[in-house]
Amino acid sequence: MPAARTVRRTVTDENAENVASTRLTRAKAAALTDGAVGEPPKKALATKALTRKRPALENISNIAKKDPSDAGKDTLGKTALSKAAKPAGIQKAQARTTTTRTVLGQKASNTTTSDTKRPASGSGVNVQIAKKRNTSATKPKRPVEVELEEEDASENVPPTKASVKPAELKAHVKPDMAHVDLFDIEDDEAKTFEELIKEAKDLDSEDLGDPSMVAEYVHEIFDYLKQVEMTTLPNADYMDKQPELEWNMRGILVDWLLEVHARFRLLPETLFLAVNIVDRFLSSKVVQLDRLQLVGITAMFIASKYEEVMSPHVSNFVHVADEGFKDSEILSAERFILTTLDYDLSYPNPMNFLRRISKADNYDIQTRTLGKYLLEIGCLDHRFMKYPPSQIAAAAMYLARLALNRGEWDATLTKYAGYTEAEIEPIFKLMVNYLASDVVHEAFFKKYASKKFLKASIVLKHWAERWGARLLGADFAPSRNGGKTPRVSI
Repeated sequence: MPAARTVRRTVTDENAENVASTRLTRAKAAALTDGAVGEPPKKALATKALTRKRPALENISNIAKKDPSDAGKDTLGKTALSKAAKPAGIQKAQARTTTTRTVLGQKASNTTTSDTKRPASGSGVNVQIAKKRNTSATKPKRPVEVELEEEDASENVPPTKASVKPAELKAHVKPDMAHVDLFDIEDDEAKTFEELIKEAKDLDSEDLGDPSMVAEYVHEIFDYLKQVEMTTLPNADYMDKQPELEWNMRGILVDWLLEVHARFRLLPETLFLAVNIVDRFLSSKVVQLDRLQLVGITAMFIASKYEEVMSPHVSNFVHVADEGFKDSEILSAERFILTTLDYDLSYPNPMNFLRRISKADNYDIQTRTLGKYLLEIGCLDHRFMKYPPSQIAAAAMYLARLALNRGEWDATLTKYAGYTEAEIEPIFKLMVNYLASDVVHEAFFKKYASKKFLKASIVLKHWAERWGARLLGADFAPSRNGGKTPRVSI
């Protein structure tokens, strides 16, 4: 019988996770070579040491073991895990729920967080929406009652001053106004715009060290915007060519778009661009009454894609229109509107001019909040359509400062606004007339009656009712005829 050969075990792959380690040590090599010929290798102890596995959830912390006398306190027995051995994400995963709420769904009354995520932009993130029948196609609908949420707005926070409580706003509206006869200025005493520019302060020199303020090019930028704004003005008389539409229908549509804009928490620039798209499109095309809401919701969809970082999905716009239109209709209307406008969305937003004037006003939070309210009046009232956005922004800041008694319209404000008091006068009268008239656009009034906007609509309403007739004299004719468009003569 031949002698048995000495057997050596080969070293296996150390990356193989499912194979037990069989590394050859010096002790095992000595046992293999020094043993008697034909005698099997001694591997009982080595096998036991190599095949022993550690439990998957074994407690490996440095916490000392419990005293045997405290064994009764452990309610889970030996299988209980200590805090150090628990996986980090187990509790969070168990607390997660699968219930979701649509973007325009009813908000729960006990919800206090405002960090609701917006739906992803046009990339296929759909929302499950219950289908409803369209029962009316003859009038722009107000299908969804939108609850306006009161939250802190970063736009209303000034960079240097602390915020002021809404209750303190009325205290600044003083009854003794020094500029009641503000436009009764003799021609020989009125200074020209060029003379006022020479007396104005240079506030841009303070921002030369801030690259985000682009102080080196700011004058050229705003000069260019004032040139472009004249090319994007709609036809102020386009309603004469619309056989089925009237101006009050446009006001209803824009008032409803304000609700949609507030519910989706979109930027102010999105609203102004959407209204400009509607007016420019209606200046070029004849639209039937049952398609007017489709034009409005499509304009908001286009503006959100242009201005927002993450715009709402098209299915959310279908839902807010009460399923009156399909998503394919909105997408088709989007292509048609953009083709009509020649894809020109370079509309100089009035918010840019308001922020520019606010620099000369020391970024006062109250003045700018009231100015934003007055700016949106220009969206609702068609009489502002013939004026450029920069002039509307100047009139809004002028009236806001007048209501809060912030002083006269000095040379610095004239320089940064680009308009003198005489050039602001026509728009100023329109704004005062709108404020003193009956509330026609309820969603708009309710939006700015909240604490978020310092109750601007309520404050200016009381101010205009008290001082409107004295400021405008014979031109003042507030509407008391059931909400029709008020009359004014300039």
